[in-house]
Amino acid sequence: MKNKLHKLLMLAGTVPAFVFLGLMAQSCGVYSFSGTSIQPDIKTISIEYFGYKALTVNPSLAGNFTDAMREKFRKLTKLEQVDEDGDLDLYCEVTGYAVSTAGVGANEVATMNRLTVSVKAVFKNTKYPEDDFDKSFSAYADFDSSQLLDSVQDSLCEEIIEKIVEDIFTASVAQW
Repeated sequence: MKNKLHKLLMLAGTVPAFVFLGLMAQSCGVYSFSGTSIQPDIKTISIEYFGYKALTVNPSLAGNFTDAMREKFRKLTKLEQVDEDGDLDLYCEVTGYAVSTAGVGANEVATMNRLTVSVKAVFKNTKYPEDDFDKSFSAYADFDSSQLLDSVQDSLCEEIIEKIVEDIFTASVAQW
């Protein structure tokens, strides 16, 4: 009984310490448990509709990227999304959409193809311009060469969008 009481007292002593540390981390406003490092005076973000400048056209890609980026910020930050003049401003455009050979088998026949999407992102922080960037991001997904792009395009694009949105989010507000 004495041993159980000792363990209970030890546990009770550590719980307030964890709660205290958690509250301190949140009160600083610079770190959150979602991995973002947003200054406390940053309250809004404007995420413009993705532009599309790739030579090969995928009519739904820009809209899907825009929706995914807005949803990522909605889920993982407390920033209010505004149409323009946010404390943070993010403009992106799809600059590349291409299929290439990813694997070659016997008789030099393609066994795998690769869909690659590239996005240029321009991020502006009106209060901390040292965080601004103008970068390109790309991701790819492979598919069996026996499949037509039209039959796998939607699922490949979902996978690619998820990767690129994560990379842009990390570069803009997680700054890892």
